[in-house]
Amino acid sequence: MENLKAKIKALPLTSGVYMFKDHQGKIIYVGKAVSLRRRVESYFRNNHRDFKTGLMVNRISDIEIALTHSEAEALLLEASLIKKHQPKYNVELKDGKSYPYIQITDEEFPLVSLVRLNTRKNKDVKAFLYGPYVSPALIREALNIIRKIFPFRTCEPLANQPCLYYSLGLCDAPCVGKISKEEYARNIRHVRLILEGKKGALYSHLQKEMEEFSCQKNFEAAAKVRDQIRAIAALYSGTKDINAFKEAEQLQRVLGLDHAPARLECFDISNTMGHQAVGSMVSFFNGKPDKHHYRRFRIRTVEGIDDFRMMAEVVRRRYTRLKNEGLAYPDFIMIDGGKGQLAAAVNALKELQASIPIMALAKQQEEIFIPRKRHPIRLPKDSLGLKLLQRVRDEAHRFAITYHRNLRTKKLLIPHEKNKIDRI
Repeated sequence: MENLKAKIKALPLTSGVYMFKDHQGKIIYVGKAVSLRRRVESYFRNNHRDFKTGLMVNRISDIEIALTHSEAEALLLEASLIKKHQPKYNVELKDGKSYPYIQITDEEFPLVSLVRLNTRKNKDVKAFLYGPYVSPALIREALNIIRKIFPFRTCEPLANQPCLYYSLGLCDAPCVGKISKEEYARNIRHVRLILEGKKGALYSHLQKEMEEFSCQKNFEAAAKVRDQIRAIAALYSGTKDINAFKEAEQLQRVLGLDHAPARLECFDISNTMGHQAVGSMVSFFNGKPDKHHYRRFRIRTVEGIDDFRMMAEVVRRRYTRLKNEGLAYPDFIMIDGGKGQLAAAVNALKELQASIPIMALAKQQEEIFIPRKRHPIRLPKDSLGLKLLQRVRDEAHRFAITYHRNLRTKKLLIPHEKNKIDRI
């Protein structure tokens, strides 16, 4: 027992799957945890366990663990190990027909859905079942992430026209022949590898595909597989939102960038009739705010109302500093405004001889302006790329407004405090 306690104390505080074994080395229980040590320790507290758990704990002679990078990965691994070993004390999970399973039908374009055995429809239809899963919410989340990487249909029966999921990039519309049977089968094969916990085989398949496309000089297809590899890595590393990869891919196409952008910086100007003018810069990395790199500027060289010159000043100051300190430029710059603000920022970059992709987003019509392009670009309202740009723009505006208000408040308070001191 002392050896077991020492082993528990040495367990990591990271996510993974734990397996309890009896004195014969047989696995009697499999569980998942966000923190392996804390979860396993909880079994050995007498005041926190019921009679059945007490019986199981008395039979534990050894513990084996498998580390994962996320709770979603742990959930998938837990289910596959329970199915493989059929542990005695997972009886509720093993036999309980109320727990959800992932069902993949065996047909030309397989349907992927979440089902419960006691309410499953079309039981005569041949299908592969994965699970059961103890956390319906978590398995839905994991399935939604997987679907963003490898689209599949969820309509039953097969529809006769593309639906909303096709527009959202979650289904390739096999109903109207938008995807071949072979390509759809590839997606399902990779989904099954994820559900079976065969991460190594999945990476191997994708890497081989990417190399084959590259050899064929089909660089667009190779880039798509590369992004799938990145997204799978995000799933296994605990990143819940895979949209960042799709956002970056879309912006790369729209802006004509050499590679999918990871870091972008956005500028905004805030003032009241030219007074207390300030500029803000926010930084986003992989679709998320990186507040450590936020910057704010008090306008120094411009008097009166001139947003264009103010924008030029803050852009010039920002990248003069990065250039002088030898720091990396962002993948692209975003300006809150229209053609005028964009032109001012472009001129500031030219003065510095700084070659950084740049664009502007005009709020009224959500139009994207790019240097040397006569007409603006308008993305669909549900476009992931546009939604990212809107998030970044709104955050830059919030940051600028907050700084501007703070300065105005400070200006109002200082005379008040001075008069108070004079009266004393």
